[in-house]
Amino acid sequence: MGIKLKCMGGTRTVTGSSHLVTCSSSKVLLDAGLFQGRRDQFYEKNSNFTYNPRELDALLLSHAHLDHCGNIPSLIKRGMRCKIYSTHATRDLCKLMLEDSGHIQEEDIRYVNKINRRLGKPLRKPLYTKKEASKAAKRRFQTFSYGHRFCAARNVFGTFYDAGHILGSAIVTLDIQEGEKNTKIGYAVDLGRNNLPMLNNPQVPKGLDYLIVETTYGGRMHAPIDEAQGRLQEAILRTIERKGKIIIPAFTLARTQEILYFLSNMIKEKAIPVIPVYVDSPLATDITEVFKYHNNYMNPQTNQAINNGDSPFEFLNLHFVRDQKESKTLNADKRPMVIIAGSGMCESGRILHHLKNTIEDSRNTILVVGYMAKDTLGRRIVERERFVHIYGVEHQLNAEVVILNSLSSHADRQGLFEFISACQPLKRVFLVHGDEEQTFALFDSLKEKGINNAYMPLQNEEMELP
Repeated sequence: MGIKLKCMGGTRTVTGSSHLVTCSSSKVLLDAGLFQGRRDQFYEKNSNFTYNPRELDALLLSHAHLDHCGNIPSLIKRGMRCKIYSTHATRDLCKLMLEDSGHIQEEDIRYVNKINRRLGKPLRKPLYTKKEASKAAKRRFQTFSYGHRFCAARNVFGTFYDAGHILGSAIVTLDIQEGEKNTKIGYAVDLGRNNLPMLNNPQVPKGLDYLIVETTYGGRMHAPIDEAQGRLQEAILRTIERKGKIIIPAFTLARTQEILYFLSNMIKEKAIPVIPVYVDSPLATDITEVFKYHNNYMNPQTNQAINNGDSPFEFLNLHFVRDQKESKTLNADKRPMVIIAGSGMCESGRILHHLKNTIEDSRNTILVVGYMAKDTLGRRIVERERFVHIYGVEHQLNAEVVILNSLSSHADRQGLFEFISACQPLKRVFLVHGDEEQTFALFDSLKEKGINNAYMPLQNEEMELP
């Protein structure tokens, strides 16, 4: 048999990345992401697999965002016994992310079952618990540095390259030997962009036959990253003048640390007053510690600054909040302040209770610093719907909404084109991990520029790689 690629998740959508590569000797999984959506879809899609997890010979993990790693405990519960390969930083971040995911699911199911008992409906179970997630993260990982070639499975060799997306993120390459033939597959999902704060630029692997690449911003261009600090400064100064609060829904992994980087710079440069900054998330607090520990994954300037005691994660009036009671006291505090809390798409976590208490006051600002998927509260805020529901209660959106798309850690249309071009010649480019309109937009753009080997897989489509 030849080599086959099956795209099982993250096709024409941005969540649940998971792709199976099969050759005559091995089955290798690229990522095992959670599909993130409405509760019923979440449990249904993440519980069912179109392959047998027991038959996997290796799982190679690109990075620690849940839409790429979040279903690992489910696979283990269904019989997966193979090793999980990643970078060192990804392993440490993945442990925190998976445990938090298990905890959130337990809390969610506890709430659902309270209602189900009252209605006489069957009780439900989480995909996995915090304990099961912790067990999965401890036992299975084997880690490698960028550029180190390793044997992942029989006749399959892997190498990680810096993806420049988040700390420890990797472009994965697979070298597959089938008799006399050698096939090289590149997996760039997610791909970073040049000149991101703290991180190195993405590397370009050479000699690829096939490339699997994301399309999150396949039809859009980002403003220069340098503009982000200026717009962030303006929003903070405006809100302080109104005596309001700046509420920032941010992913606990990477985006929170980027915001701290900018705030640290502005405070040191006296571009904004020294107002209280609260990172209201135990998870973000722990992740920031991992960033400090693995600062060797950062660009030389940030790495040296941390080693010299000038860390962007330590500045005047910065507070990391673990205790829930302390979190709730922030609502009664009328001083201007910055509150950074998860989740990034406003679907769960402490950000909901901060939004509930601030969204109707026009003095306040909701600062959107990341991608908001369809059907999320975050997307409804981005689209400035007049009324939104939080905890089932309707609230009028009166707060100012400021959107900083320039902070995205995903490559935009031009960045994707340049990366794909640098990887040529290729037999085929598979476009994944993007809403359908973004995937089509990149496909059309590549065709206009003379790249005619792009293909847009469907969910669960299996393709032969000749």
